[in-house]
Amino acid sequence: MHWYTDVIKKYAVFNGRAARPEFWWFVLINLIIAAVINLVFSAIGGRNTGQVVSDLYSLAVLLPSLGVGIRRLHDTNRTGWWYLLVFIPVIGWIVLIVFLAMAGDPGSNNYGPNPQNPDAGAGGMQFDPQTGERLSPMPRFDPQTGQPLTPPSDPPA
Repeated sequence: MHWYTDVIKKYAVFNGRAARPEFWWFVLINLIIAAVINLVFSAIGGRNTGQVVSDLYSLAVLLPSLGVGIRRLHDTNRTGWWYLLVFIPVIGWIVLIVFLAMAGDPGSNNYGPNPQNPDAGAGGMQFDPQTGERLSPMPRFDPQTGQPLTPPSDPPA
C-alpha cells in the first residue's frame, strides 16, 4: 500500500524518477479503488451515482497519476512530453505502455539517481535491475581482521 501513499504524497511532483514497482502498483491500486467505489456507490445509489463518484475519484488522483507517469518516463531517460502519446489512439497507447514497462537506467541519468539504488552514483553497490547481478566491484576486506576496508577519501583541499 505504501506505493500508493508515496505517490499521493508527491501530489504534483513532476521531476525526479519513479521505479517500475512504484508506477505499476499505483496503477493497480488506483484501478481497484475506482472499481470498488463504482460498485459500492452503484449498489447504494444506482449506476449513475457509482459512475459519478468514481469519476470524481479519478479526477482527484489525476495530478498524482500524471506525475508518477512522467517520473516513470524520466526513469527510462525520456522527457515527460512522451506522455502526450496518450492522445494518439491505439498506436500511441501501445508505445507509451512499452516505454512505461521498460527497465529504468541502472545508474543516474539526466533526471536524477536511480530510485531503486540511489547510492549507485555515489560509489555504492550497483545492481542490474533485470538480472540482479552486481555491477560494481566487491567491497574489499582486510585479510588479517576480515573487516571491510574504507574506500579511499579525497585528499583535503
